[in-house]
Amino acid sequence: MAIAGLADGVVRSIEGLGDRVGQALFEPVIRVGVTGLARAGKTVFITSLIANLMDRGRMPGLLAQGEGRILAAYLQPQPDVTLPRFDYESHLAALTGPEPHWPESTRTVSELRLSLRVRPAGLLSGVTGPRVIHLDIVDYPGEWLLDLALLDKSYEEWAAEVLARIGARSEAAAYLAQVTEVDTAAPLDEPVAQALAAGFTAYLHAARAAGFYDCTPGRFILPGDLAGSPVVTFAPLPGGKAGRGSLRAEMARRYDAYKREVVKPFFRDHFAKIDRQVVLVDALDAIHKGPQAVEDMRRAMADILSAFRPGRNAFLTQLFLGRRVERILFAATKADHLHHAQHGRLTGIMAALLREARDRAEFAGATTQAMALAALRATVEERVSHNGEMLDCVRGRLLETGRQAAFYAGDLPDDPGQLLAPARAGAKEWLGRDYQVMRFAPAPLNLRPGEGPPHIRLDRAAQFLLGDKL
Repeated sequence: MAIAGLADGVVRSIEGLGDRVGQALFEPVIRVGVTGLARAGKTVFITSLIANLMDRGRMPGLLAQGEGRILAAYLQPQPDVTLPRFDYESHLAALTGPEPHWPESTRTVSELRLSLRVRPAGLLSGVTGPRVIHLDIVDYPGEWLLDLALLDKSYEEWAAEVLARIGARSEAAAYLAQVTEVDTAAPLDEPVAQALAAGFTAYLHAARAAGFYDCTPGRFILPGDLAGSPVVTFAPLPGGKAGRGSLRAEMARRYDAYKREVVKPFFRDHFAKIDRQVVLVDALDAIHKGPQAVEDMRRAMADILSAFRPGRNAFLTQLFLGRRVERILFAATKADHLHHAQHGRLTGIMAALLREARDRAEFAGATTQAMALAALRATVEERVSHNGEMLDCVRGRLLETGRQAAFYAGDLPDDPGQLLAPARAGAKEWLGRDYQVMRFAPAPLNLRPGEGPPHIRLDRAAQFLLGDKL
């Protein structure tokens, strides 16, 4: 097994070297992974990014565009014919049609290739002609990325951590009551195992809806064609190792199979080939839901960044042999739900959350950035008088009713510690503060030729992710 793993790592390293030499000599390829935590707007981000790279009138912050060096952009068939194509055209039609609406979320891995014809900058501009740079965007659920943390844990470690973490959560009460009625050392009874897996899955869905991010295993929420299979029919049980053939031993066997047959192939086949990574977070929703949700989001980002510390895990060490993810963007989405006067505060909160994760992760050589953005701007700004005070508000079309409304989300603190400290301390609610969330529908658009959909800082995000390669 060890020899086979080492051989696979050597072959993968040679293949990666060949890819990099070919890209340097011919047409470079930038593979950007895009994922999101709990309804952060991943599909909208990818759709708007592609649209604004094809029609770049709203992309002044992308340096190559500002210098007039991007000559053309066009879609091509994606290189991996085994992956579904990201349905860009349908998603764009949903956002820009006569009755705009948010597109359906993607629930599996998909890919799209956008090719850019770019004129070189500097001394090379007078020596070489334009070259083609391929941008391969890989879309995958955030829940799958969080599964990475399972690779370092045995079933006993994972089960003990999960049960300790969810013990005080009301969403877990039904499952915890179910566990107390089970003899984990008894011989395996398949209906009992299925009932426990169903109960734990119901908890994960409830926890996700409540704003928690530690909803792993990810395939329990998005099982796809694995639904009903033994590899997703296990649950955390209390106690130590049990005898062979027992319920608990079978749960441990299925947990190990999940890591081997589901988690490792995903990271080997998709994640290990990514050059740049985007992690989208609905930080405003977490703040609205309270300190526990904010603390859970901070832990989730630390778990995500553990992917960039391969020396800790033998599998990841082999996987990343000879290559690394170079840049990671953590983006707080839905910045259009706040007046621009508060965008700096939202960015500061994201940076503080990221700093905690970065200090713990110690990943090798990757550059990170935190940013507040809106991939599709759905609101306009205005000032409203309320009880003799002028408030900086946003106005948009409400998702539930379709009527226009002005909204003030609350005043974010200048010091992120005012949120992070009570979150780390386990506070149940914010002391003396009230943060609200409003759901806005996309606004009808009237785009001029050469303009992509309106956004906030999407051009700066593109510059961070791609600018050095253009």
